[in-house]
Amino acid sequence: MNPLIEHLKNKRLIWQANQKKPCEMLNDNALTGYPELDQALQGGFPQQGVVDIDSPLGIGELRLLMPSLKARQNQTNKLLAFVATPMQINAEMLAEYGLTLEQVLVIEPSTADEALWSAEQCLKSGCCHSVLLWHKNLEIHQVKRLQLAAEKGNCIQFMFRQKHQISLSLPVPLAMKLNAKQQGVKVQITKRRGGWSADPFVVSMHTYWPELSRQHQPSNVISFPQSKVG
Repeated sequence: MNPLIEHLKNKRLIWQANQKKPCEMLNDNALTGYPELDQALQGGFPQQGVVDIDSPLGIGELRLLMPSLKARQNQTNKLLAFVATPMQINAEMLAEYGLTLEQVLVIEPSTADEALWSAEQCLKSGCCHSVLLWHKNLEIHQVKRLQLAAEKGNCIQFMFRQKHQISLSLPVPLAMKLNAKQQGVKVQITKRRGGWSADPFVVSMHTYWPELSRQHQPSNVISFPQSKVG
């Protein structure tokens, strides 16, 4: 074996495919607030870097992040930044989620290039704990810049895109696909540093939003005998 590889292996700086768990350096994660998601990610979201989220709009993709974002906000006085949101982000909604409004920054850029620039500045500034970006047609070199900026600013970026926009695999430590389910969202981890992709699973949102997630409950509709109908 190459001496350098052997040295890195002894230092536990290389993850091998036959390992069930990633190296310790890759397991410094932040809890997501959902036990099933924490288990699949072996601890939660990464503390920094870019997370690629491939999701249709309005299926609960923001609710999936809110417990983690709230926990991050409670641990620091840094900002949570929303960049180029496709829907209106209003104070009432954020307050309902339990976020401190004084620590929220909403940026509405005029162009896609301005959105990328804004996200990069937020990431590397050291002033933000999390940046949420919606963008189309990202290229690999652009994602690499965002990744480096996130590492410099010790910040995490959640990057939303839709499956029909890009099929390119991006150089990120974590990538997920989301789909709507009655109980919450269906999650498939398509890429994870230090681990393999896994089978899809359902993240239940009933604990946080019982009124927005359907559970299997007895029906209150009374059916009449067919002979008496009409």
